[in-house]
Amino acid sequence: MAARRWPAGKVRRVPTGRGRVAWLRAGSRGLILLLTCAALGVSTAQAGSSAERGEAIYRQGILSSGKPLVGVRGGGLRLTGKTVACVSCHQRSGLGSTEGQTIVPPITLRYLFFDPQHPTQQDLDLPYVEGIRIERQPYTRKTLARAIRQGIGADGKPLDYMMPHYDLNDADMAALIHYLGRLDEHNHRGVTHTVLHFATIITPDADPVERKGMLDVMHRFFADKDMAPVGATPRLRSSRKFKFWVNPRWKLHVWQLHGPAKTWKAQLEQDLKREPVFAVVSGLGGGNWAPVHQFCEEQKLPCLFPNVAAPPPGADHDFYSLYYTRGVGLEADLIAQRLRKLRHATPGRHRTMVVRQIYRAGRGGGLGARELTAALRGQDFKVETRRLARGKSGKGVRAAVRSAAHADVLVLWLRPADISALGKTPPKGPAIYLSGLLGGLEQAPLPAAWRKRAHLSYPVGLPAQRRIAVDFALGWFRIRHIPLVAERVQADTYLTCSILGTTLHQMVDTFVPDYFIERIEAMLDDRIITGYYPHLTLATDQRFASKGGYIVHLDDKHPTAPVAEGGWTIPQPAMLGSGLAVR
Repeated sequence: MAARRWPAGKVRRVPTGRGRVAWLRAGSRGLILLLTCAALGVSTAQAGSSAERGEAIYRQGILSSGKPLVGVRGGGLRLTGKTVACVSCHQRSGLGSTEGQTIVPPITLRYLFFDPQHPTQQDLDLPYVEGIRIERQPYTRKTLARAIRQGIGADGKPLDYMMPHYDLNDADMAALIHYLGRLDEHNHRGVTHTVLHFATIITPDADPVERKGMLDVMHRFFADKDMAPVGATPRLRSSRKFKFWVNPRWKLHVWQLHGPAKTWKAQLEQDLKREPVFAVVSGLGGGNWAPVHQFCEEQKLPCLFPNVAAPPPGADHDFYSLYYTRGVGLEADLIAQRLRKLRHATPGRHRTMVVRQIYRAGRGGGLGARELTAALRGQDFKVETRRLARGKSGKGVRAAVRSAAHADVLVLWLRPADISALGKTPPKGPAIYLSGLLGGLEQAPLPAAWRKRAHLSYPVGLPAQRRIAVDFALGWFRIRHIPLVAERVQADTYLTCSILGTTLHQMVDTFVPDYFIERIEAMLDDRIITGYYPHLTLATDQRFASKGGYIVHLDDKHPTAPVAEGGWTIPQPAMLGSGLAVR
């Protein structure tokens, strides 16, 4: 392709094929080759072990000797281990970050060794990231080692005082630099010259009505995206003027799982092989999402905010799967916090409080029941759990409720079909708590006598709080004639698609999975339209964007307006459940 003319000093973008775009400064003819293992002094046989050692230094702050990494910042502040690991500033992708006026540059080798004055023609697809420093001198292996050890840049000037000086021997330095080169190795799965491929995953136990509602929203959102003409990408929010010439279409693949959960991994592996995708968007689960979560983590496949009431325990320790809430786990913590307060306020409180909980196997309530048991363990509570067998909804519900007459508290982890079978009259003795997420929030089909006594865990904003944000989605549905069949699922799905669009716009053409997740973390806190949730935020080791909720009761005079029994509550870390495995 013939180069276009532009004023001296300006940076412009040119397509190079394979869905990539190059950016060049006036006078440039290309970019530098990716540094090879041989140039780093690392043989092919050593590459695997060297990369592992480098990754441990970069992400965990652990040297090859097993000792913690040591770094000293300006002023003599000495830091060790993970607190001073490279990932804490330059992020997992190595592509850096921006926060206000602070810019952390990318440190993968393609960016560090980039030389606009002496480029080559062999690598014209270096993606744009905000922290790229075009005017600085390129690093060499020697000057990069000096920068890491002494905080001196390629130009011989001191780096920012926030950049630590690291104590690394030659072997660890070689391993770290080799790992920085490995960060450039991306296969861009699901990305072509004209199309970005995405999947949504649906488990066999998902509600069929919710399935239809979710897919209606997704298909229309993707169709709207593809109606925008190529080249119509809005101006980037940047001080520099760039032209993003590649505006790929979005294609949605629906992966419908079948059969028992033990077969899902094999099904997903076949789906991904047949239809490579860049990320999983939304999705719908019933009682068990853990196999899907595990698959996405193993494949390093971003999974954005699936519609599931029971995210797997321990998800905060993973990276690629994001959720709006902890679901029933969060509800368990809200209920446990309320019960502890009631226990301390009750006369004769030294008597053990009996908590009876009921859930249907395979419907997501089992995780909530186990989390509540863990949260109350070792205190003045006796927790009894009744597990209803898998199968027809409503079966055994009344008998289970009658058996709870002796309890002080009855907690129901039930979905609407089982709630409808409760019977007209609740047991006289116990206080009654209900999972709002499983039961349908204020739309839970509770009989009138139950509504007068029931309290709901409510991990979303109150209707008055979320009216504007949800009405935004509802108006979008009305204009496009999308039937409203499952409001929360459809609103959450619309929100997820909107977050996807915003994030991809900010990424320009840097289709790197880790960077994709990092961009969502960076932009989510600034969102104004947040659907059912008062506020969304993510950070390192946070994979649940909304972290609190209410305990509410239902008012017969205003059946669609639950009354909060206190303010928005974020359970304290000491109160969180233990993360028991789902069985």
